[in-house]
Amino acid sequence: MQPIMQPMHARPLRSLPCFALALALLFGGATAAQAAPKKFHFELAAVTPKADVKADVAKAAVPRVEGQVKKTFESHPRLVAKLEGAPDKDKADAYRKFLVQKGIAGAYLVTVEVTEASEEIEPMDKPNSQRFTVAISVHVLGETIPGRTIAFTGDGRAKIKQEIGKTLRPRDREYTWDQAAEIAIADAMKTVFQQLDKPQKK
Repeated sequence: MQPIMQPMHARPLRSLPCFALALALLFGGATAAQAAPKKFHFELAAVTPKADVKADVAKAAVPRVEGQVKKTFESHPRLVAKLEGAPDKDKADAYRKFLVQKGIAGAYLVTVEVTEASEEIEPMDKPNSQRFTVAISVHVLGETIPGRTIAFTGDGRAKIKQEIGKTLRPRDREYTWDQAAEIAIADAMKTVFQQLDKPQKK
């Protein structure tokens, strides 16, 4: 003899829309809050090589790093590239008030140092082929505008290996340095934003 299945009593359907609306307001509000990360303004002060980076390598590395830094500052979704109508930086109170009015959490003067850089060409098993390797490390330092107090640091590194032919063409060299610089800067920026997102000490 099979057991008799007792039907479960369902809630009236008219109560579901209210319940769904409450969930939407609850989770929708949380999502909206999370979807509004703080915005910042970065200005590049300089890109310099560390003293022990070889001069010929620095000549290749520094312009590629500087180009990637400028590109990042202009295109990153969390950075405001230009502050139209900003007061003079010497007028600290007015400048800070301007940032608040524009919804910008802070403005910073950024210095980037190429702390390590190297390139190497080595043979491959394939005929007429070589491997070109670029390694780079960068250190990023941010100072508040106004005030020039240290606000954050960030370190990034990258190592790119590129297969080339019998000779290293200038465009192959530039492309590999560009790739390494892009990854190293992106790596450093992750640390920078993690620091800036931390609650400010009172």
